[in-house]
Amino acid sequence: MRILHIVPSYKPAYKYGGTIESVARLCEELVRAGEEVTVFTTTANGKKELEVAPGVEHTVDGVKVVYFKRQTKDHTHASVALWKRLHKECGNYDVVHIHSWWNALVLGALFICKRKKVKTVFSPHGMLSDYIIQHSNTRIKYIIRSLAGKYLLKSTLLHATSTAELAECRKLIPGWQGAAVPNIIWLPELPIQKKQNEIFTLLFLSRIHPKKGLEFLMEAVSKINAAIRLQIGGTGEEDYLETLKQKAEELGITNRIGWLGWKDREEKFEVLAQADLFVLTSHNENFANVVVESLHAGTPVLLSAEIGLSHFVVQQNLGWISTLQPADIRQKLEEAMADRGKRERIKQCAPLIIKKYFSPGTLIPQYLQLYQFPG
Repeated sequence: MRILHIVPSYKPAYKYGGTIESVARLCEELVRAGEEVTVFTTTANGKKELEVAPGVEHTVDGVKVVYFKRQTKDHTHASVALWKRLHKECGNYDVVHIHSWWNALVLGALFICKRKKVKTVFSPHGMLSDYIIQHSNTRIKYIIRSLAGKYLLKSTLLHATSTAELAECRKLIPGWQGAAVPNIIWLPELPIQKKQNEIFTLLFLSRIHPKKGLEFLMEAVSKINAAIRLQIGGTGEEDYLETLKQKAEELGITNRIGWLGWKDREEKFEVLAQADLFVLTSHNENFANVVVESLHAGTPVLLSAEIGLSHFVVQQNLGWISTLQPADIRQKLEEAMADRGKRERIKQCAPLIIKKYFSPGTLIPQYLQLYQFPG
């Protein structure tokens, strides 16, 4: 099968977060499975551009990738060269898989594929969630959602990364054909060597953003009488980081918080393995790669119910689920701290469960089945 992926940014532009990792991993595993894969992307790398030759084919970890110059920066990523190449060549592929939303690049690509009547799979990667829509109230985004949502998206096959995201997207477009298939994530082979922390250690490891609900977590931590430490890993806007640090001071928990900064993929698993509990109390997450990564490292999780993988955690009994109320988060934290037996069981069984449900051997056939849906 000849598969073309279109994504606004591709590795090594890791600054854009987990989508880069999951899209690249999917492409690499499709190639390993014997499929012919090409990626069209831009030179986007924040305020700068990737130092790659544009318009020519590169091989990136076994995948054919063509980077195109963009005419506009974050977060529109318009690329006339990419659109021209897509218009010329999209008919040469069995399926075009387009990733992301709320940007000019994707809108143009969807329009071209619709006009050329090419089978198209669309992955919103959480960008069509109720939370995002409610907090994207500009006039332009309203027009995009109402017009493009009706005209462009209905002709695509939907790829959601969780059943929760699938349900949210079908609220927007009732009867949208497609399926929920989890992200494929890089998971290293690693022995579980968890240390015994003197102080019970919580870990937040993600992009630091108001969406992540860190304020709720900090309030919950401030109400716990037992010794506890919260490690916060990740980067975000400096103004927002200062707001969080000010809140920690107001709550009197500055000495309970450690700011770890950004961690690369190897460092990430070391930090995850050292924590007693991973915590993510987001307003919304379509999937959350780091939940799978934490469980792979043998670390149990406490998640808000708004996270796509919360249903999986409940089904497999791999942690605790809370609302976004600080009092409930506090209660679940105290339950996790008290239940050492459950934490030990999760440490032993979670890596095996993750391997069973999230290995490429399990997920690639599901992606191929989606690509073969009638288009």
